[in-house]
Amino acid sequence: MRMMGLDFGSKTVGVAVSDPLGITAQGVETITRKDENKLRRTLARIGELIEEYKIEKIILGYPVNMDDSIGERARKTEEFRDMLIRRIGLPVVLWDERLTTMEANDILIESGVPRENRKRVIDKIAAVLILRSYMDSAQEREA
Repeated sequence: MRMMGLDFGSKTVGVAVSDPLGITAQGVETITRKDENKLRRTLARIGELIEEYKIEKIILGYPVNMDDSIGERARKTEEFRDMLIRRIGLPVVLWDERLTTMEANDILIESGVPRENRKRVIDKIAAVLILRSYMDSAQEREA
């Protein structure tokens, strides 16, 4: 089953996809928008990528607070999930994304990516980490 990982932010959505066997995750792109609430084009682009990659399930990063509480960003993510379900019609799994952006930043620093270039790819890398975490967890459940 091919899956898509999404890192939903206020102005960007990082996108990653799995291979058809669900073994690896690759970053695809970062979708940007000028206004946080203007999601029509973002949803349309996600729909195009779903068709292109033949996606069957979406894993959406869920920004739970470190104390396990649900804040404003998590609520906006829940609203985005509901929009995805209505528009796309695929299963959408909310997946704990705590610290993925920090981990993505660390990976980029270790890789020698200059600070000015990190912003363009950090959400895409975070989407890969979200998807990879979900896939690893699914493999552990199957073992």
